[in-house]
Amino acid sequence: MRQRGALVLFAKDPVPGKVKTRLEPFLDTATVLDLYRAFLADSLQKICSVEGVDRFVEVAPAPRSGYFSSWEGDPRLSRIGPQEGRDLGERMRYAFKRYFAAGYEKVVLIGSDSPSLPRDYIEQAFRAEAGLTLGPSTDGGYYLIGMAGRLAEVFDGVPWGTGDVLAETLDRVNARNIGLHLLPVWYDVDRPEELRFLKTHLDALARAGTVEAPATQKYLKQIEQLLRDEAG
Repeated sequence: MRQRGALVLFAKDPVPGKVKTRLEPFLDTATVLDLYRAFLADSLQKICSVEGVDRFVEVAPAPRSGYFSSWEGDPRLSRIGPQEGRDLGERMRYAFKRYFAAGYEKVVLIGSDSPSLPRDYIEQAFRAEAGLTLGPSTDGGYYLIGMAGRLAEVFDGVPWGTGDVLAETLDRVNARNIGLHLLPVWYDVDRPEELRFLKTHLDALARAGTVEAPATQKYLKQIEQLLRDEAG
């Protein structure tokens, strides 16, 4: 039976030289690709762990690398398919329209750049009653966007890929008098300093007895010496 909420993971097809490119001056292409595959594994497991929702994966470009073939047919995922649209805003708008048209009452989108994102933040987004929910990230964007009931038009003119994404979106929210719920601040991992912070964070959680993003933590352990050498 279909649930009332749709949880959508926006991901990139893991192709060499096309993912996490801002890490490539710091790490070689093959290492970056394997790291992103670890991010994906943790992100997929995370959405599968959220109860009471239907789970979808939207991939850009259309998945051809073969990575997602092992997940196709997984009963925890309702669909793995291509994103549609010319830029991120258009692709998100299309996704919201698709799932609202299918009858979902709440649609929540997350990215694959925050493997340590607490599941509770996603669950908070589904509990929020406002028309729009945003999860602010420390780089000036957002790690999550959720809408209730209908599409809130907040994407036009947003400068995607800059540090002004959240601020520009909030301007549109205020101009349109849209009810807003803000989640706690979290972080994406795009740059070397963010990757080093992620490793420090995951190591601290592990010492405290909390296992978070296990695939990413395992891979970071494998390349620990490389990270030290590059940092030095």
